[in-house]
Amino acid sequence: MKKTVNTKDLFQKLPPETVNILKKFHRAGFDIFLVGGAVRDLILDLPIGDLDLTTSAPPEKTQELFPNSFYDNTYGTVKITRQKRQIEITTFRAESDYQDHRHPDQISWGKTIEEDLSRRDFTINALALGARAQKKTFQPELVDKFSGQKDLEKGLIRAVGNPEERFAEDALRLLRAVRLSAQLNFTIEEQTLSALKRQAHLIEKVSWERIRQELFKILLTDQVELAFETLRITGLINYLLPELVKGYQMTQKGHHLWGVWKHSLLSAQYCPTKDPIVKLAALIHDIGKPLVVEDNNGERTFHNHEVVGATIARQIGQRLKLTKKDLDRLVKLVRHHQFSVSETQTDKAIKRFIRRVGKENVPDMLALRTGDRLGSGAKETSWRTETFKKRLIEVEKEPFSIKDLKINGHDVMKTLNIPPGPEVGQILLGLFDQVDNKQLANKKEVLLAELKKQLTTKKA
Repeated sequence: MKKTVNTKDLFQKLPPETVNILKKFHRAGFDIFLVGGAVRDLILDLPIGDLDLTTSAPPEKTQELFPNSFYDNTYGTVKITRQKRQIEITTFRAESDYQDHRHPDQISWGKTIEEDLSRRDFTINALALGARAQKKTFQPELVDKFSGQKDLEKGLIRAVGNPEERFAEDALRLLRAVRLSAQLNFTIEEQTLSALKRQAHLIEKVSWERIRQELFKILLTDQVELAFETLRITGLINYLLPELVKGYQMTQKGHHLWGVWKHSLLSAQYCPTKDPIVKLAALIHDIGKPLVVEDNNGERTFHNHEVVGATIARQIGQRLKLTKKDLDRLVKLVRHHQFSVSETQTDKAIKRFIRRVGKENVPDMLALRTGDRLGSGAKETSWRTETFKKRLIEVEKEPFSIKDLKINGHDVMKTLNIPPGPEVGQILLGLFDQVDNKQLANKKEVLLAELKKQLTTKKA
């Protein structure tokens, strides 16, 4: 990051519509600033995500300026939509007590941008870019009361003010610190890290839905190992995924270069997907190993760890409040991650594999296998795996159920002149078995010919 930041250069990076909003507030006589992660990312020259604005204008004045805005909360946040992007505009807020360690007991409006920034989580997020109403002309300025720019230069995650107070106000900040560290590849500042360790237990005050959101963001970074090591040394892991840490310092033998813990972290980090469910599956695919480990004559085995792991995966998924669809997917990926890619497998065996995991989950299973290999210190793929992928493509073209046949019940009834009923289904099932066993080709003319043959045999 450049040591000197030109405010005008930052402004030029903003979407024109956002600049228009800032100027509209200023013309109306209100202070207005872009705050938080957007300012941080502008300075770091990263793509900006959510646009959060803060203003001296109370919510009702903001709504007067933007009649089509939306306001239904007690936190002073008005939402508007511009260019398909949602922008949140919140009135300056002052300090408050947080008895539940998540939400302020009461909301009071602040008077200045500096007062508002003092309640923010980390110095690199306590930056504001905007203009003050007291200046007659619109003059952009960068407000940095807590030396956030210096911490950006140093690559530090530092709490604003007293870190224990910041974490006590909102316990989700404990996990946010780790997530930001992973996303930016920053180090958590020493006092902030110490406070994080002392207050790790406060994470129990946070809903699992919010925890899941942060964990998923961590899993989608390039620093999964760094993040989960931080979760371990701070003790947060004991409240989030205690099953995972059981593999810490557990060695493996055979083709694995690393122990269970590091292998799990690296598998998730290297898993080539942007789907957090698949990343989570890669993280916990070996979570059953500590429960089934056996040592015999210098050999270490983990028989049926995938079966035990699937049960644990279901418990973890339920804890994280996954949807039924995502929960089932997570369990399947963990349960069947030990699939074979032997060149001697028959097409039937490959078809059984596809049926077990589901056609739609095959790409995810292959991504997990890639992460598993890379997390073991092996190459990304092997000739057997590549051969298996080619065979999957061919086998997936074959019918997997009656509905994949080139004829249907209407064709059966018309050809055999029979009414609707169980017999139609039995006939289709018989045809499917013949196709599945490669005794018949799945072609309409072939299947109709077989039906006519059955009709002739029946009449005879």
